[in-house]
Amino acid sequence: MSVAEYQQLDGLALAELVRKKEVSAAELLEAALARSAQVNPKINAIVTPMHEIARDRAKQNLDGPFAGVPFLLKDIQEDYAGVTTSAGSRAFQNYRPTQHAHFVQRLLDSGVVVFGKTNTPELALKGTTEPELFGATRNPWNLDHSTGGSSGGSAAAVAAGIVPIAGASDGGGSIRIPAACCGLFGFRPSRGRVSAGPAFGEVWEGASSEHVITRSVRDSAAILDVLQGAASGDPFRIAPPERSYLEETQRAPKKLRIAFSTRSPIDMGVDPHCIAAVQDTARLLESMGHTVIEDTPKIDGHAVAECFLKMYFGHVAATVASARKITGARESDFEMDTRVLALMGRSLPAGEYVEAHARWNGFARALGEFHQQYDLYLTPTLAQPAARIGSQITPLAERIGVWPLLALNLGKGLLRSGLVQKSALNSLARVPFTQLSNITGTPSMSVPLHWTKAGLPIGVHFIARFGEESMLFQLAAQLEQARPWKDKRPSI
Repeated sequence: MSVAEYQQLDGLALAELVRKKEVSAAELLEAALARSAQVNPKINAIVTPMHEIARDRAKQNLDGPFAGVPFLLKDIQEDYAGVTTSAGSRAFQNYRPTQHAHFVQRLLDSGVVVFGKTNTPELALKGTTEPELFGATRNPWNLDHSTGGSSGGSAAAVAAGIVPIAGASDGGGSIRIPAACCGLFGFRPSRGRVSAGPAFGEVWEGASSEHVITRSVRDSAAILDVLQGAASGDPFRIAPPERSYLEETQRAPKKLRIAFSTRSPIDMGVDPHCIAAVQDTARLLESMGHTVIEDTPKIDGHAVAECFLKMYFGHVAATVASARKITGARESDFEMDTRVLALMGRSLPAGEYVEAHARWNGFARALGEFHQQYDLYLTPTLAQPAARIGSQITPLAERIGVWPLLALNLGKGLLRSGLVQKSALNSLARVPFTQLSNITGTPSMSVPLHWTKAGLPIGVHFIARFGEESMLFQLAAQLEQARPWKDKRPSI
């Protein structure tokens, strides 16, 4: 199989060729490796090669719906026994887990051939993939722009045609943000739909979900069929779907009531391209027979951001402390931004953290009431197109301002200064729409339906009721048929 032929097919189509013995798993792997050799030096998507492991696996008699399909894992949480999981950090660069994550084992059981791990910002903390350890991942649509984050390496690899599917996770938008930046389909399952075990019961208080980034809707659906279901000891157990998600992509959705908004929930600017993408999608939905009404849930977006950030600060502190115990890492092994966030988390009173987390219930209840009136909620995925590389790095003046407080471990001074809160809120200005789904545990997706005049992709974002992934897949497949994006590919 030529590289050009390989790039044209999604994962299920490749697996079908293997099943029919028209191509072997080894041939698919070599095509993927050849494409990686062509483009990875330009985009820096893959940071941990696993070529020999993959070649040995491709020789085996593989079985499952994705038998023989080349695959890449995200370099955090998606543990592959004996292979480094660095989490984009010097602190973990020598950490090798001793067992597969359930996510990885289920993928292997489906027949995939894993040949590497993809770049992520340190500890998956940012909406841009530019870790100091590995350097920036570049957007295949324009190498001067970011892929978003934190699953930016995975998105770049799929967009560039290295793989049709790559592992991803989403604690604040980290599947949907890079999917939007790279012109791909990004789906975030409901809380508890995919097991985070055995290393974790829940990640980020249940805000984070594991899944994939894909080009086709059906690949995403079929992979969720593989991944879904609780494992023994998981804290959440969600009812299984009535039918397979792949079957749902073949079923037309009912006539839906869809609310939409283009206003930033934290009252910051939204780029005209992002507004136009939603407005155009609303017209498309109406032409399909759906009812579309401009409306928003009665939720204080500033409060959502505040409660999200307190969780974020607290978990950075806990992760840094855990890393130092597990790996013997020093404080200096973490990037300055991570160290500042950890200090903030250590300085946050426990009662204040618990109070902020308790407020998640109110947001979930309000969104649940909103979904009594509307089936789906439509917004931009991002408030701005993909940022330029380097533009999201903390300015030198801010670094200088917090350095004395960091050096003296004066976390309360940092809290009082407001510098970190201001910087964190500014970082959310580009991505204010995605965190609501994480905090409420609801399924959501970014669909690539718009491109700027300069050729950068723009995603549109849908949130459904808890547990209603099927409705999202039905609509996504309908949108994919109406406005196909399969042949929209970067020129890299």
